[in-house]
Amino acid sequence: MKLPPHLLDEIVLSLGEVFVGRRYADKVIEFTFKRHRKWGSRDRRIFAESIYECVRWWRWYWYLAGLPDTEHTQPEEITPERLWRVWAAYWITNGRDLPKDETAPEVKPGDVLQRAKQGASPAIRAAIPDWLEERGSRELGAAWPSLRESLNLPADVFMRVNTLKNDRRALRERLGQEGFETEAVDNVPSALRLKQRANLFGTDSYKAGLFEVQDAASQLIAPFLQPEPGMRVIDACAGGGGKALHLAALMRNKGRILALDVHAWKLAELRKRASRAGADIIEAREIEGSKTVKRLAQKAERVLLDVPCSGLGVLRRNPDAKWKLSDAEIDRLIALQAEILESYCRMVAPGGKLVYATCSILPSENERQVQAFLAKHGDEWTLEEELHRTPETGAFDGFYAARLLRKGKTVEVAHETHETGAGTEQTEVVSAPESS
Repeated sequence: MKLPPHLLDEIVLSLGEVFVGRRYADKVIEFTFKRHRKWGSRDRRIFAESIYECVRWWRWYWYLAGLPDTEHTQPEEITPERLWRVWAAYWITNGRDLPKDETAPEVKPGDVLQRAKQGASPAIRAAIPDWLEERGSRELGAAWPSLRESLNLPADVFMRVNTLKNDRRALRERLGQEGFETEAVDNVPSALRLKQRANLFGTDSYKAGLFEVQDAASQLIAPFLQPEPGMRVIDACAGGGGKALHLAALMRNKGRILALDVHAWKLAELRKRASRAGADIIEAREIEGSKTVKRLAQKAERVLLDVPCSGLGVLRRNPDAKWKLSDAEIDRLIALQAEILESYCRMVAPGGKLVYATCSILPSENERQVQAFLAKHGDEWTLEEELHRTPETGAFDGFYAARLLRKGKTVEVAHETHETGAGTEQTEVVSAPESS
């Protein structure tokens, strides 16, 4: 396969952006495609695959290139020459001949293939940091080796059908007309899997709001909350709004969803997506300190806490995350998760339900958080059900969710409408539970 020099130059440059500039791989690829709009599909595919595979297997290819392992995460040691050697190791191990270029560093295929046969530590061979190998082994024990291997498998592309505008059968037919073959996903009624990887964001179906790109495991979280039309629901860590949009569809656009987040730019993206999807019941509101949470005490029948986490369950989609994470960062996130659960649970009315969710595979971020919470608040909360999904058990990403019931008689959350000089104002009313 003959590769044009300009393509290799862009690969080396972009890998430098990821590992020296600390930018996210998907954003680097997106930016490069915008700069080279005349590239054909072949060049785009080779470029994207080279970036993702070199990022995914970075430590392994660094080792195969004969470079010092201790330097694979040190930006000052990641030079253009070394980046070329890493890419060459990837190219060779995939059975391809290196392009002839007298100006390029010499890389002997025989040396690369010989190193691949030699003994290497499990962390090097699996291309993960040592701290992750140690933490995974400690927390997951015998389950870790197979799970570790699954994290390096490329992820499938899944879509969530927007049932506010169409159904799964109609979307399959329409995507087929646009040249994309899909299949239904068992036990996930809202999901379709794309049979061949492709960029769907430019399709007419996406622009019309007929679907969202969302992993099948992630699509299990909103139904797990058990929302019903007419309810008041709070998505307290809404981010870009993928799960809030799913909740709106499940509620048939009836009721109210308050989508909260600390990042205004994420909420701006949510508003755009909600408009495209036709989800009219979502209100996006920035969290401005503890007062925002206090004002919402006991105001919701359902609360979703999709908390900030390590994202280790979705490394297949975001392989560069493992090179940006650290053991100390996970400890910080664990403390933040406990703080959010402790504070935001107040928003649930008696008789209401809360779902704590992560896209992590670590018990310390998942069931242990819930156990610690119940140890303190077991007199007020009870665990109804837990949901585990891990990559090695199927094509899905790694997700965890726990549904908690707040004890006490159900509080009816209602809304009264008042006319004001400025227009219509909605006041939230909570009726107190009957005396026991």
